[in-house]
Amino acid sequence: MKVLLEQDIKGTGKKGDVVNVSDGYARNYLFPKKLASPADASAVNASNIQKSAAAHRKFEAGVKARENAKKLEGQVVTIVARVGENGKLFGAIGGKEIAAALQEQKGITVDKKKISLAEPIKATGEYQAKISLYENTSATIKVIVKS
Repeated sequence: MKVLLEQDIKGTGKKGDVVNVSDGYARNYLFPKKLASPADASAVNASNIQKSAAAHRKFEAGVKARENAKKLEGQVVTIVARVGENGKLFGAIGGKEIAAALQEQKGITVDKKKISLAEPIKATGEYQAKISLYENTSATIKVIVKS
């Protein structure tokens, strides 16, 4: 029996796939748990439309991420922090502070989890921060820490 999977099922297929399963497996397990539906023409067509819409949304997100990467590439962000002796900071500067500085100075919103540093910033100076915006799309910015 051909069924259209509504969810990923280990060993059977992924959501949206049309697979051939035994009649008993479909009637007694897949249909009652709403894991699959019969693969008639309208269900398959609706699944194909949903797949193409999801692919289009993913493509648009990639295009937007590349545009944002071009805007961010090479930007310089200055962060003023309290400094103790020998130029050492009280605490460290992380993604949260860099994201807030980007929003305040450049008007660009970036998720703090997407900002990665080679090492925590614990002293004044210039540092490089990499911002991962999407799959295989990233930008590098310069972070200047002043007292």
